[in-house]
Amino acid sequence: MEMNAHYTSFVAVGDSFTEGMSDGLPDGSYRGWADLLAARLAARTPGFRYANLAVRGKLIGQILDDQAGPAAAMGADLVTLVGGLNDVLRPKCDVDQVCERFAAAAQVLAGGGGQLVLMRSPGRQGPVLEHFRPRMEQLFAHIDAVAERHGAVVVDLYASRALADPRMWADDRLHLNAEGHRRVAEAVWQALGLDATADWDAPLPAALPPGWRARRSADLRFAREHLVPWIGRRLSGRSSGDGRPAKRPELLPYEG
Repeated sequence: MEMNAHYTSFVAVGDSFTEGMSDGLPDGSYRGWADLLAARLAARTPGFRYANLAVRGKLIGQILDDQAGPAAAMGADLVTLVGGLNDVLRPKCDVDQVCERFAAAAQVLAGGGGQLVLMRSPGRQGPVLEHFRPRMEQLFAHIDAVAERHGAVVVDLYASRALADPRMWADDRLHLNAEGHRRVAEAVWQALGLDATADWDAPLPAALPPGWRARRSADLRFAREHLVPWIGRRLSGRSSGDGRPAKRPELLPYEG
């Protein structure tokens, strides 16, 4: 499919990465890369419409069952799908099944007729990335094949050295911070063939690493505020997205 430089509508589906966790607004909502991208597209096109069906914590099967059909039915001319990472980061995971469900979700969304955008998600440097790297790379290789099948654009954030920098990530170490979301929005913008406004993968300035005491304090705060609650949800079978609606469930005019 030939890319259109003047998109009139945009639907985003996925999990917390697309919902936009970590960059909180005064009203308690979040502004992520999809919101930033929508605002930039809206500035170019009067009457631009935007929906974001992504919900934190969702697995790829839930994205397929709950989001893909409604998103395709909206008939937007731009659709993004990012999912599967919540699955592969779980202790037990059938990666082949995750890939099958991802392909099924992409198939449904491609049927809506819009330009489909897929992503190889970024990975934060550290032991978690190294432990799950084989699963992630299997999923990302599959995403490349799915993209070729549907003429989709793939935004390769996984290869980004800048987005691997821990300074691009929020205190929970799972979600990008405001600068990380800004760079992802720019990466998608450029992948759509629109004029670059910045080098989204430029490395951050060199900085002295924090001392032992600061690292220890940060690790303890992370464990108390984020890791322990995350483990509790996993043990109880709960998700951070349980009962949470999408923040923009309808394709409505958006001015940013």
